[in-house]
Amino acid sequence: MNGKRLEFDTGGVRGGNELFRDRLTGSSWQQSTTTAISGPLEGKHLPLYPFLLTPWSEWQRLHPGTLVLKPLPGYADRIPQMNAVLARGVVATAAAPKGALRQDDRLPPHTPVVGLEVNGAGLALPTDALRQTPLVNTILGGTPILVVHQSDTDTSTAFDRRYHGRTLAFTAAKASRTRLEDRQTHSTWDAYGHCLTGPLHGATLTGLILEPEYWFAWSEFHPSTSIFTPAKP
Repeated sequence: MNGKRLEFDTGGVRGGNELFRDRLTGSSWQQSTTTAISGPLEGKHLPLYPFLLTPWSEWQRLHPGTLVLKPLPGYADRIPQMNAVLARGVVATAAAPKGALRQDDRLPPHTPVVGLEVNGAGLALPTDALRQTPLVNTILGGTPILVVHQSDTDTSTAFDRRYHGRTLAFTAAKASRTRLEDRQTHSTWDAYGHCLTGPLHGATLTGLILEPEYWFAWSEFHPSTSIFTPAKP
């Protein structure tokens, strides 16, 4: 930030959402927005870096030479227990954490969603809705977008579906959505935006960052968000 490398520690909770405090200036940063809400850097924003939430098996398939962060002593012993907690999940109707700044009743508070923001417009895609409709061609913030959900690994990815000024529309080429086909050139693509065969072979779509959240957290910091609803058969 401003040419300085920041290091962060946990710094409490605001609105049911974690805060981080940078050691250099003591500014507090909201986790969900990556924006400083107090201190010398108030109003500054850290851009979110692209990431992928996916099972280890899928990550290893994509990046077989990857390095793995070594847990601190004692932490490795807790991993099986924490994995069991994550697998159980939270009941969707469970109340939002105390201190949440606002409540949006369009969905139960702990509904798992992936959030997407483009040009200031927000869209929440409930995980259950993506499992029903794993391929979404839509427009958000004036941008044609594509959201892909791979049912076999429960992995979601999103892209700007324009390529060299041409807007593409996609259909599934395989039931698992690991292969897609664009209707304009009938080229074949993978779920990570890479064209594998056809007239656009070698092309890559611009990726967009999906943010896994509970509904109460996404809606709290994106109050004007819309919600994706699967079309009825």
